[in-house]
Amino acid sequence: MFHHISVLATEIIEGLQVHPNGCYLDATWGGGGHSELILQAAPDVKLVGIDRDQQAIDAARERLAAYGDRVSFWQGNYADYQPTQKFDGIIADLGVSSVHLDVADRGFSFRSEAPLDMRMDTSQELTAAEIVNYWKEKDIADVIFRYGEERLSRQIAKRIVENRPINTTTALAEIISGAVPKAYRYGRIHPATRTFQGLRIAVNNELGSLEKFLAISPNWLAPNGRIGIISFHSLEDRMVKHTWRETAGLTVLTKKPIIAQEAEVKLNPRARSAKLRWVAAKNL
Repeated sequence: MFHHISVLATEIIEGLQVHPNGCYLDATWGGGGHSELILQAAPDVKLVGIDRDQQAIDAARERLAAYGDRVSFWQGNYADYQPTQKFDGIIADLGVSSVHLDVADRGFSFRSEAPLDMRMDTSQELTAAEIVNYWKEKDIADVIFRYGEERLSRQIAKRIVENRPINTTTALAEIISGAVPKAYRYGRIHPATRTFQGLRIAVNNELGSLEKFLAISPNWLAPNGRIGIISFHSLEDRMVKHTWRETAGLTVLTKKPIIAQEAEVKLNPRARSAKLRWVAAKNL
């Protein structure tokens, strides 16, 4: 079962200002949690949901079956979507879904042994295994440094290349742990965390997709429509913040990002790093 805990759910619904007969887009469907709340928020709301993962689409289709033709589905990268209507509100939750982290065979987590996969869309060719086992050392280091913001990227990449082939998540995590100083190994986060983030972002071209989505999604808004984006690391948050500042026709509604309250973090620790920003289309 595809299960995902939606973060900042109350803040999403409040920020969207959902109204009867409105049309909304959930650009990162996940488990369908945010979508269901939007559909419940006002009468006769219509919603389009997008996800790259067929498993997520299938689970959301089942979860939202009671809403009939008020809901439509599109599988693919949100940056490639071409809408046929305008939306009163658009949301995107950029976080990796709980199922990707918790289901071992997807290869997103180093907590359980699994193939080095990390693909959100399992039909694409590029996997984490290809990067780790076939890319040049410099290119691996660049991925780890740029996307994982890992300051020890060069020595980690060197150790990875020395230990090829690497076939599993746990084997990679062990190699990374052996590449860093002892003090670093027992820090606040697991020493493989940033490297795995960098690989995942590279495999799924997450920042490239976000850049394109930020450029085109304002054109999808109806007058006074809103876009809300939840990001989970500084690379995404900075891109959202600076792009929206520089985009004509948008009014930035959040000078500082909205973060999860203490009660939500206690129930869902993954919400701790979530940051929500809003913009609205100017009523020209």
